[in-house]
Amino acid sequence: MMKAITHEAVLRCDYINEQVSTIYFGGGTPSLISTEDLQLLLSKLHELFSIEPGAEITLEANPDDITEQKLAEWKTAGINRLSIGVQSFFEEDLQWMNRAHNSQQALQSIQLAQSAGFNNITIDLIYGTPTLTDKKWRQNFETALSLNIPHLSCYALTVELKTVLEKMIAQHKIENVNLDTQSRQFELLMQWTEQAGYEHYEISNFAKPGFRSKHNSSYWQGKPYLGLGPSAHSFNGTSRQWNIANNALYLKSIEQNIVPYEKEELTATQKLNEYIMTSLRTMEGLSLMNVKEKWGVVAMQNILLASKKYIADERMIEKDNQLTLTSKGKLFADGIAAELFS
Repeated sequence: MMKAITHEAVLRCDYINEQVSTIYFGGGTPSLISTEDLQLLLSKLHELFSIEPGAEITLEANPDDITEQKLAEWKTAGINRLSIGVQSFFEEDLQWMNRAHNSQQALQSIQLAQSAGFNNITIDLIYGTPTLTDKKWRQNFETALSLNIPHLSCYALTVELKTVLEKMIAQHKIENVNLDTQSRQFELLMQWTEQAGYEHYEISNFAKPGFRSKHNSSYWQGKPYLGLGPSAHSFNGTSRQWNIANNALYLKSIEQNIVPYEKEELTATQKLNEYIMTSLRTMEGLSLMNVKEKWGVVAMQNILLASKKYIADERMIEKDNQLTLTSKGKLFADGIAAELFS
């Protein structure tokens, strides 16, 4: 598979025409990639693209995949940021979520990474599960704080269709999630992170100053990106495309020097709605002047008109031609964005 992904990079070397500032190994289990394959791919990417000196290079890793040897190898290969899928530091939460790692591995993986010299670390934490009380949620946050984790990605658990979790809930083998609990724990998280000096720079992301995810920020800012591998998505500013998910068909196509993808040309309205959705999720918010410049005065006026009720009930603030969500508004971010859509 890594050979095919490397070959796809060759086939698509003209997709990105600007300097690359971030590289992200994510999706599936990239921490299982051999160091040799990782080094070969990174070497090829440096050969094909203009990579910014000191570019952010992130690897997603499961706690149970992290060892001293792997950490040393990743560092040698050029990885300078780790995203560790901790989810929780409590055994019962991890078991409920059907995770492969245990609470001890969750803790040790971070300590090992820090000992190996990784200072730029983000961890995922999940809230709103039936096993997570407010007290335990506070302890999860306090553990991350005591470990000096500079970046947190925190998500309300969503039960995906056709998963083991959904089936177990449907069969009443485990308790379902509670939306009120999720909202309350999100509000608590916003309070705790602010007190601890984290920037709530995107709905689900919190960073100490200087540790925002450059890679994810580029998505929210609408910058072009190239995705390699099965199911990978790409965006060039005017269209989106996504590779087929079937591994066998992907490999066969790449062998024939064909990148197997579907494509969607974005309309002006789609681009505006995407900007509304992504910008409102960020700390900086939606720029009315940007809307006026790119989509016209009418589009800007329509957004202002639709936002009045949210400003009135203190879910949104309008200041210096920027619309931002308040802590109260962040609980309804997607719904508010949809109401502002063109």
